[in-house]
Amino acid sequence: MKAEDNIQATKQKYVPERTCIACRETRGKRELVRLVCSGHIVEVDSRGKQPGRGVYICPHKECWETALKNNRLEYGLRTKLSAENRQLLLEYGRCLP
Repeated sequence: MKAEDNIQATKQKYVPERTCIACRETRGKRELVRLVCSGHIVEVDSRGKQPGRGVYICPHKECWETALKNNRLEYGLRTKLSAENRQLLLEYGRCLP
């Protein structure tokens, strides 16, 4: 019985990992911000459960600027961003640390 208790105590809970599309760093899913494309609108998915194609970005200004400047976001979501949608995402990214 004690050997089984010891094995259960050493098991760690599985944490899903995702890759940032800007810096290509792998982190835990909850550490990243998910963007989802629903229709032709790209928006921040705060809960991480909205339907649609999604990508993950680190919560840092540099990653947001890289993703939007180099069209990595458009490539990852397989869509074109409108000018106003791009501006809204840039404003959200500027509020990050």
